[in-house]
Amino acid sequence: MGKIIAIANQKGGVGKTTTTVNLAASLGVLEKKVLLIDADPQANATSGLGIDVDRVELGTYQLLEHTKSAKETIIKTSSPNVDLIPSHIDLVAIEIELVDKEDREYMMKKAIGDLRNSYDFILIDCAPSLGLLTLNALTAADSVMIPIQCEYFALEGLGKLLNTIKSVQKIHNPDLDIEGMLLTMFDSRLRLSNQVVEEVNKHFGDMVFDTIIQRNVRLSEAPSYGESIIKYDASSKGAANYLNLANEVLKKNKEKV
Repeated sequence: MGKIIAIANQKGGVGKTTTTVNLAASLGVLEKKVLLIDADPQANATSGLGIDVDRVELGTYQLLEHTKSAKETIIKTSSPNVDLIPSHIDLVAIEIELVDKEDREYMMKKAIGDLRNSYDFILIDCAPSLGLLTLNALTAADSVMIPIQCEYFALEGLGKLLNTIKSVQKIHNPDLDIEGMLLTMFDSRLRLSNQVVEEVNKHFGDMVFDTIIQRNVRLSEAPSYGESIIKYDASSKGAANYLNLANEVLKKNKEKV
């Protein structure tokens, strides 16, 4: 039975897509079957896995509209054991189109229910907002991973996200868990980075992953080649960080079983 994890933070530029793509690739090389669902109209996870966004004909849009079955929207990627439901700029319109529909928050949950048996992990890359797309992802997910960048406004907006998670738990998905908070873009030379790590650990304790994603040039170069960090430079610090995170996720989920 596959686990569905939404990677969410309404703040842009926190390493959300970087985390989704590289966690998927890392779990894949650790021989887990992974499906990545790109639920962000910017489609960065799609292009980050080497897929030409302009040529995407079926994807998350059709999945949410229920005009195609989930299986019809899945494509293979060049990352071992990683499949993708791609995104496209059309997805921008989905919030308006779903607004009058009954059970609009459950469209993704209904669409991907049958896929659990085919994958070990289903990762959903959420849009940087708390709109209907992200709500669909949180309603469909078993847990949510929250990337937090080690910068000045790191904790700003976190309260809002946690309140959204609480209301999703109350109204739409009582089983939604917090998978963990992931510190990203860490620079050990900066006092501020170290202060953010201290602050987040002080506030959230066990909810914070031990793995910290460090700032890494190779990590920021990889998407422009349409590759995960594992494929682009497996010996880089970024690759080591994400493999550590994948192992931590596996260990955590083994303990919960």
